[in-house]
Amino acid sequence: MDSKLDLFETAMQKVYGPYDLRAQPDSTWKPGNGGGHRGRYLWTDAFGVLNFITLSREKSSDGPAYLHLARQLANTVHEVLGREREPSGAAARLQGATDDAPLRGGLRIGKLDASGPDGDGMYHHYLTLWMYALDVLARVAEEARWNALAVQLAQAIHPRFMVERHGRESMVWKISTDMRHVLVGSKGHLDDVTGFVVYRMLRDTARGFGTFGDDVLTPEIEQYARIMEHADISLSGDPLDLGMGLWLAHFNRDAAWSRKLSEQALEIARERFLVTAARPLTAANRLHRLAFREFGACLGIKCYEKGLESLVEGVETVLDIWKGKMLQDEDDEDEDLRPINLVMYAAALIPGAFHGVTLGGELLVKR
Repeated sequence: MDSKLDLFETAMQKVYGPYDLRAQPDSTWKPGNGGGHRGRYLWTDAFGVLNFITLSREKSSDGPAYLHLARQLANTVHEVLGREREPSGAAARLQGATDDAPLRGGLRIGKLDASGPDGDGMYHHYLTLWMYALDVLARVAEEARWNALAVQLAQAIHPRFMVERHGRESMVWKISTDMRHVLVGSKGHLDDVTGFVVYRMLRDTARGFGTFGDDVLTPEIEQYARIMEHADISLSGDPLDLGMGLWLAHFNRDAAWSRKLSEQALEIARERFLVTAARPLTAANRLHRLAFREFGACLGIKCYEKGLESLVEGVETVLDIWKGKMLQDEDDEDEDLRPINLVMYAAALIPGAFHGVTLGGELLVKR
């Protein structure tokens, strides 16, 4: 049987390959198609960066080469999703960004359509995941500039997602590419919690590098905390939602918000997700199952694995069920979703860089 690490590398090669580790660092290497506009999709590529970091630790002899691939992917995302949608390389930076501050205009989602119900724009949860990826890269590579870029992005987008609703501070889910218009006015279930957790990480890393004052991002963190006080911290029951809830909760298990999230998520995992997802794939149920959402649940459960051996066994069963589908060279049913499926499958196999970053602590990459 293939090892988890072999499967992990195979999945990454299918999305971002070919890459020759012997040729790294190679400034001419361009990452493969991540499934979005001009080949880049922010959520997929955030997983890509973190997965390359995982490989740098799992295959330590090639660690510098994998970190180079992570840097190259991050730079490519900034050059594509940090610019307007023109198909040529001459596309202007997003409004507010400059060569010296390339993320001050935010980052596009990377949707294939410019507008419409599933058109381009900015999602808060995509942006915060990208900040997390940059922050982990900063810690592992010991390069402060990645954290500085994450802080720059955090400061730029934060006020654009904030609104007042019924006399209280709240958030919106999606804004336009120029950050001037609200496209989806509801609040994401976990957007305030994600902002609170990730922005604290960015601040802690910045303090370690000494690149900003100690209070950098403190006003934003305090605003997220205020929203959390009166918002309903709840999960929708969607597998990806429960997975991201457990992922966030594992960074600070003792906090009240963390206990509330984990209680809900673990109940959903035991009573619903693992029961349904452990069923074999069939032509009938494949129509109602999205691989990347199930992989998100598996990732979250693994990150929150302490004392949950029975749940982790169930996760491995789910991943085994999907294995054959993920290793196929072609999948006409899921061609558009193939990149996101593969990077999230890899992360669910070995959480690596998703697991073990404590608020104010050091990065501990664990299988």
